[in-house]
Amino acid sequence: MLTGLYIVASILGAWLLSYHRARLWLWTLVIGLWLAFWDWLNQPIEFILTSSWIIFIILAVLLNVGFLRSRVLSAPLFRVFKRMLPAMSRTEKEALDAGTVWWEGEIFSGRPNWKELHSYPAPSLSPEERVFLDGPVEELCRMLDDWQITEELHDLPTEVWDFLKRERFFGMIIPKRYGGLEFSALGHSAVVTKISTRSVTAAVTVMVPNSLGPAELLLHYGTDEQRDYYLPRLADGTDIPCFALTSPWAGSDAAAMPDTGVVCKGKFQGKEVVGIRLNWSKRYITLGPVATVLGLAFKLYDPEHLIGDKVERGITCALIPTHTEGVEIGERHAPLNLAFMNGPNRGKDVFIPIDWIIGGPSQAGHGWGMLMESLAAGRSISLPSLSSGAGKMVSRMVGAYSRVREQFKLPIGKFEGVEEVLARIAGHTYAIDATREMTCAAVDMGEKPAVASGIAKYNLTERMRSVINDGMDVLGGRGICMGPNNFLARSYQAIPIAITVEGANILTRSMIVFGQGAIRCHPYVLKEMQAVANPDSRRGLRQFDKALFGHIGFTISNIMRSLFLGLTNARFAIAPAGPVKRYYQQISRMSAAFAMVSDLSMLVLGGNLKRKEKLSGRLADIFSQLYIATAALKRFEDEGRKPEDIPLVQWVCEDALFQVQESMHGLMRNFPNRLVAGFMRLMVFPRGRYWSAPRDVLGGKLASLIMTPDEARERLTRGGFFPVDPNDPMGAMEDALLKVDYSAEIQRKIRKALKDGELLNGPEREVVDAALQKGLIDQGQADAMKAAIDARDKVIQVDAFARDYWK
Repeated sequence: MLTGLYIVASILGAWLLSYHRARLWLWTLVIGLWLAFWDWLNQPIEFILTSSWIIFIILAVLLNVGFLRSRVLSAPLFRVFKRMLPAMSRTEKEALDAGTVWWEGEIFSGRPNWKELHSYPAPSLSPEERVFLDGPVEELCRMLDDWQITEELHDLPTEVWDFLKRERFFGMIIPKRYGGLEFSALGHSAVVTKISTRSVTAAVTVMVPNSLGPAELLLHYGTDEQRDYYLPRLADGTDIPCFALTSPWAGSDAAAMPDTGVVCKGKFQGKEVVGIRLNWSKRYITLGPVATVLGLAFKLYDPEHLIGDKVERGITCALIPTHTEGVEIGERHAPLNLAFMNGPNRGKDVFIPIDWIIGGPSQAGHGWGMLMESLAAGRSISLPSLSSGAGKMVSRMVGAYSRVREQFKLPIGKFEGVEEVLARIAGHTYAIDATREMTCAAVDMGEKPAVASGIAKYNLTERMRSVINDGMDVLGGRGICMGPNNFLARSYQAIPIAITVEGANILTRSMIVFGQGAIRCHPYVLKEMQAVANPDSRRGLRQFDKALFGHIGFTISNIMRSLFLGLTNARFAIAPAGPVKRYYQQISRMSAAFAMVSDLSMLVLGGNLKRKEKLSGRLADIFSQLYIATAALKRFEDEGRKPEDIPLVQWVCEDALFQVQESMHGLMRNFPNRLVAGFMRLMVFPRGRYWSAPRDVLGGKLASLIMTPDEARERLTRGGFFPVDPNDPMGAMEDALLKVDYSAEIQRKIRKALKDGELLNGPEREVVDAALQKGLIDQGQADAMKAAIDARDKVIQVDAFARDYWK
């Protein structure tokens, strides 16, 4: 009996040490005490140096004496790793080194620190940013007629271009000392979000100069002389910038670009100077056709060693005025018939001075690192903002339409098929905006969240695609007939653009989110790789030894945590108290499972995991869903735990956990090593798969939320431009919702009278008059009912054109 209790206590002790990631010395101490107690049980009188003690002492010395452990145990593995690890190209290394690790590192830890999440400041706009949003941005949105822009002018009106320059929309990220607005990332994002609810063309035009481009690069890497000259001109719109990276032969594989610059001597403004002879061909460059200054990425060569010893200097970035001799620019692409300026440019034997390199000659060859660092921040803002604007607009407008539009004497939003779609729209909108705000807050804290920005770009644009597609399904014919009154069709056309730019989504999912995330966010993998690559073998071995044994303990801990949390359904996981506590606990559980599965996948597949893109894509999906769920929880907390928002948080978290579960299942089902796959399934799902998609009842609450003009709907869609003018297509929809909602009780009274035979069926306005004559309603109610009928009839109409309109 005593022996049995001792064995149970031993297992429990080992589990506790693993679960809480005990240090190696503590393991040694506990095992030593365990052996001593065992000997005392069996030999209470005398101590015997048994073989188990001899083995223990040898292992204890080997594992705890650093120089012995590294030489005896780590050194052979170090040599194996050195042979196995593929050589890393310079561009790969710079991409990995770019940016910082933030909350996504906590998710990868297997034990997210919820106190740390809540300690991050709640996203908030400055008074100056609020004034700008309520003033110039509001005025801009009133100036925008998207049908005129996209169908008639194929460009922004001249007065809009002038307004953008005068109000310094192109200088949001530029400091005030250079004449810019110096907005936070959240402020910049809020501006783009609001404009995008009105016009994608205008939003992209404002977004691009404030994203990855000359201003961003100059701020971080430019010389004082370059900043002093260009930044004031960029801030006030004197110069319009573009940045040329993509070429016909190098899209996602930017390192393969054939665009070249050769350092040489040449004539510039009548003097012989050291410069660069450039040849390039680029495409898909936004603002290119109207740009006055071109940021250019190219491969630099120095065959005459004019600026250093190396011939191949690497990717370099330079700023070139577009009037420079040999620059060909001005042609336009037609990106799905949207009207923002986008086009190719090229140059043949263009000679520029060497000091046109961004940052001067000392930054030659550092262009890829510059771009990756800047993209880490810029990608957190631009496309997530467009996605958020689309979600807000669809939630507000399609939700209103679903309440206003009736079939079979019932608002179409009350039909369960439509209700299911509306729930997705509302849930995805909450997830998009929560993720946008949290990621922008990270940038404002000084982070450059390379992995989180990839998660945001990929997932939020995909959710935007879902929201807009669902919106089109609900609108039906109202959505597919183009014209001045169609508020959604242009956004529908624009979907593939957002999916493609700043890292195509297929690539981002399968290679960046997990491929880069596994190395950057894992607490030990990057350290192991750096140790192996260290040219100082002794120092590298010491680094490797420390990282390796930390990694082993990390993996064992996550196996134990995953199993325990799976068996107990995470009931004992530490989590903030409150109405959503269970979601914190379940995310802790799947964080541990994700960390464990990631480690086992990397251990078994090694470098082949990079090529197993379907598997790494599923791991990316798990990572992404956990990040998005935590963003929703953070927003709920930051907003004061509003009871009306609980259904939104529940839907986002339940959807995320279900997607995590299904991605885990897909990974295990397709994992090449079936024995390891079975072990992973046992550790992650010891009681089987647990989660299902959000319940229908919950979906009904979300659908009702976006069909009801109340505070919860306002909070979900805040930050968009939603006019109240009935003569505006979106204003008319809002007006109709308010009038229909106001007259709902009157309508119910009339329909009851029809059902009871007090009134006869007929045209609605005549039925209202009959109800008034019979005293069932008063004059004010009759007027309200007729106003609702007129407003509803107006918004269900579609545009029609003369037969020869398109000839």
